[in-house]
Amino acid sequence: MKSYSKLPLLRRTSQVAFFAAFLFLLLRTEFTGSFKGATGDTRLGWPVSIFLEADPLAALTTALSTGTLYRGLLWSLVILVPTFLLGRFFCGWICPLGTLNHFFGHLRSEKKRGKALLESNRYKRWYTAKYYVLAVVLLAALFGSLVAGLVDPIPLTVRSLALSILPGLNYATGGLVDALYDSPWAPVRFAGDALQFLLQGSLAAFEQPHFRQGVFLGLIFAGLLALNLRVTRFWCRGVCPLGALLGVASRWSVLHLHKDDERCDQCNRCLTRCQGGDDPIPGVPWRKSECHLCFNCVGQCPTAGLAFRLGAPPAPAGMIERPQLQRRKLITGAVAGAALVPLMRSTTGFAVEASSKLIRPPGALDERHFLERCIRCGACMKVCPNNALHPTLAEGGLEALWTPVLVPRVGYCEPNCVLCSTVCPTGAIWELTLAEKLGRPAGGAVPSDHAAGAGNQEARGPVKIGTAFYDQGRCLPWAMATDCIVCEEWCPTSPKAIFLVDAEVVDAESNTKTVRRPHVDAKRCIGCGACEYACPVKDRPAVYVTSVGESRSKTNQFILPAAPPRA
Repeated sequence: MKSYSKLPLLRRTSQVAFFAAFLFLLLRTEFTGSFKGATGDTRLGWPVSIFLEADPLAALTTALSTGTLYRGLLWSLVILVPTFLLGRFFCGWICPLGTLNHFFGHLRSEKKRGKALLESNRYKRWYTAKYYVLAVVLLAALFGSLVAGLVDPIPLTVRSLALSILPGLNYATGGLVDALYDSPWAPVRFAGDALQFLLQGSLAAFEQPHFRQGVFLGLIFAGLLALNLRVTRFWCRGVCPLGALLGVASRWSVLHLHKDDERCDQCNRCLTRCQGGDDPIPGVPWRKSECHLCFNCVGQCPTAGLAFRLGAPPAPAGMIERPQLQRRKLITGAVAGAALVPLMRSTTGFAVEASSKLIRPPGALDERHFLERCIRCGACMKVCPNNALHPTLAEGGLEALWTPVLVPRVGYCEPNCVLCSTVCPTGAIWELTLAEKLGRPAGGAVPSDHAAGAGNQEARGPVKIGTAFYDQGRCLPWAMATDCIVCEEWCPTSPKAIFLVDAEVVDAESNTKTVRRPHVDAKRCIGCGACEYACPVKDRPAVYVTSVGESRSKTNQFILPAAPPRA
């Protein structure tokens, strides 16, 4: 028993260490330097996407949707291969969402006391729901849509923390520091300085970020954690498709739980501490695919009646190796996943009537290939130095939910920045060099199957994500005979895409004056949104950017190429 008693402590140490590493890398997904005078590529100093790249579900679904495996996703083998040998160790030892669920699952509620706790920790048939969710997302991926990112625990955790929880904590930290600074007592102000110094670069971000739907994403995440008050690790047991995938892979593992019924004194300690709901108590079969390898059962057993062993499995009556699924439900899940893609793409939001405000980041592939790869992790939004990228709601239809979109009124695309393309774990935003983004001669071609995407820039000039337009009824020089050249001053292209033309106008006092009116050169405009961001007409800007003219699309252009003559 002594050898097993240390395993839960080792597991808790692993959980804390990996969760700390996850938070550290997430907080480092931020650029705090300056692009002024930058001539080369800017990169973050840490492998901030490593948890996303090590996600086996992300790797499998992108492989199904694209027929290829993006290079970084090979890290998923570090998780998947040991699972075939040991079982679902990732769920109990590494997964950041699993660690949070584990922590909140320890909190006791009225529904988890006494006999109710014992009953809630027994295996339930609804735990198989996660396998049907897995069938849906796998079939949807096979038909070209990566909706798995909505429910994959790693992207879900990154998205929720990066776009909601951390910005909220940053705002609260800033308010606390400001309150300490306002104190008339010097020691309190010193405490504010110390707190600012300690939290700078972590909870005290370089700038306060704001994200659309942040409250909604935060409430969803908080709700998932709150469900642990009713059922321990509710998400892991019943919903998580990554856990289902690892549960299927654990079918061939050589690590098994052996039960000695004669030593059991019916204390039920193993059941009260079980995280997976896999029935570790003697007298019933152990469900191998549900076990998280938390080792609480063997650590808590006072009679050493439970033991994990390598090699030969226990008697067939003592273990259920594979999930017990109903064929009809599995087929229904597969059909639902296959039908989901054509249903979503038959609406007008996908291609026919996509929002003009669906401005994708520079380097994004054409919409079809983009949706084959994007896992909605939010890493590109977190790293954007100008807070310009936000999760979509209805701009691209249901299939594009929570994928990144540029919102120029909040922030603009920094011309010398390619950070979003460097942190994307699946290649939905192809990794650009600064030379490629600015249209300078450089190597690094994108594979031919994505020629319609971001990398098709050879001899085409800089990457365009849209084009600016003027609302002359709101523009001060056009509508009110008032001088304003803010948009021209902010235009970052060289030569400038916004140029000024002198015009003779008559003001309200019938005085003739010369006003410089702005115009857009569509060939030079890259759609960065700096003009819209800086426009002094605050309620609705007089200059705005739409996605037309974007480099990634052959059809979303001003004038389509003429059709070849018929033979």
